[in-house]
Amino acid sequence: MGRAAPRPGPAAAQIAKKITKATKTTKIKKINKTNKTMKVKKMRNVKKMKRTKLAARGQQPSAVAAAERATVVQAAAEAARRAWHREVLGCPSGAERELEELVFGASLGVEEEELLQRLADPPRFNATERRGFQRDSSDSEVENEAKSKFVSKKPVWVDEDDEADENVDMTHKYRKDFMKSDAEKILTKKKLKQRLEEQFQRAMGGVPAWADLENRKKSKRTASDSDSDEDDDLLCKTGTFISNSESLPRGILKISTCLPANQERFADGRLATVQFHPSAQVVMTAGHDRSVSLFQVDGIRNPRIQSIYLESFPIYKACFSVDGEQVVATGTHHNMFYVYDMMSGSIIPVQKVRGVEERFLKSFELSPDGSFMLLTGTSGYLHLLSMKTKELISTMKVNGRCTASAFTPDSSKIYSYSKEGEVFIWDVRSRKCLHKFEDEGCLEGKCIAVSKNNQYVACGSASGVVNLYTTDVCLREKHPKPVKAIMNLVTSATCVTFNPTTEILAVASRETDEAVKLVHIPSYTVFSNFPVFRRKQIYLAQSMDFSPRSGFFSVANNKGKALLFRLKHYSDF
Repeated sequence: MGRAAPRPGPAAAQIAKKITKATKTTKIKKINKTNKTMKVKKMRNVKKMKRTKLAARGQQPSAVAAAERATVVQAAAEAARRAWHREVLGCPSGAERELEELVFGASLGVEEEELLQRLADPPRFNATERRGFQRDSSDSEVENEAKSKFVSKKPVWVDEDDEADENVDMTHKYRKDFMKSDAEKILTKKKLKQRLEEQFQRAMGGVPAWADLENRKKSKRTASDSDSDEDDDLLCKTGTFISNSESLPRGILKISTCLPANQERFADGRLATVQFHPSAQVVMTAGHDRSVSLFQVDGIRNPRIQSIYLESFPIYKACFSVDGEQVVATGTHHNMFYVYDMMSGSIIPVQKVRGVEERFLKSFELSPDGSFMLLTGTSGYLHLLSMKTKELISTMKVNGRCTASAFTPDSSKIYSYSKEGEVFIWDVRSRKCLHKFEDEGCLEGKCIAVSKNNQYVACGSASGVVNLYTTDVCLREKHPKPVKAIMNLVTSATCVTFNPTTEILAVASRETDEAVKLVHIPSYTVFSNFPVFRRKQIYLAQSMDFSPRSGFFSVANNKGKALLFRLKHYSDF
């Protein structure tokens, strides 16, 4: 068995008490020391914050004072700069003062009150001074004063080359048209300028109002107040004040190129005929591909209406009847012709006509009244047929060989053109020759046309010259003088036609490319912008025609195309 622990003695208990007490005392001291340290730190922080606040409160007045000092310095500098500017501007030099007086007037030296008084009460002038002001009304006061002060100076030196006339070579391809003869291979610049002015005046039909300076000045001086009031009224209104002139101007023709009339079906080979329908907006084409085609003309698509095929019958010429219900077509090597009835859709062959002893029937003409058909035979024979029955009425004969014929608009006369250059005028009713005349300078006749108003006769010869006559002279004289000899073709003239208004004459040759010219009848001048320069599009022209109201112009060429052009001067088809 174990023994119990001995009890401590009195001495040990006292020692333990002392140790416990010492430990407690040490802990208390440490706590007191820590609290004291924390209090000291807190006091230091408070003192530091107080010092910072005091420092900030002490610095604010000093910064405001510095900013105020800077503002005062800047204002003083600006005031000094302005004072210097006033000093400089207040004492201008003599040249500056003179320039200021010229620009602003002589009122700079006047006091402000006097200037205001002048502005409030403008000075009054007597009659002499008023007339002087009216005489110089076109110029301002400053300009008049400047003119009076400045003296014109003579040039320091003169270049003799400036005064000498410089010569221009007229053989250049762009200046050949201005030569009037071969002797004018060299012209001075002054003469060339005159030629250009003349050409411009011809193209414009005279000197435009804006280019005539003298008339403009006169009109300004003589214009009254009523005229100015009318102008003001005109400018205050809106509306369409621009309209086409009733008469066709010369020089430049307003024309645009459309798609070919037979765009949807080109002919295979040469296109012999193109013709507009007399009443409908339709065009017909016929050629050596043995077909006759009808197209609607809209200038955009030109859709195809119908095509007929004539077997083994290359077409030499085709033509609408006057009522537009039939198409008559002749062949290149046949003694018969076809009539296509568009109303019934039937093709009627007309075999050999009794009394017409011809090997081939090629060229023919239809009378404007729709009563007759004229067949051109060989050896100068002309066969007049009834359009209704297609039977022979009478036969006429010219001296030599007949190359072309044309009816007058009233269908009362026939003009026959012989190869020898003679023109025979026949009466349709009696079938007798009324008159005969010679085409001036003609060696071989090729084509003939009579204007729609029965005023002109155009005769085209193998030399390329197209003579334009008046019908009254042709009926009286045997050697009439043409009113105009058109010499713009260099090969034989093979086709001539007038437009319905007799303002344009179209002449063409099928022997060379782009040989088509449009002549302005009132002035007998050629339109310079047709065909387009250096642009090949027509090629060999075979046939030409104008629409019933001259709105369109078509040319059939050897490429199988019926070229279509819009004449913008005419508003209708």
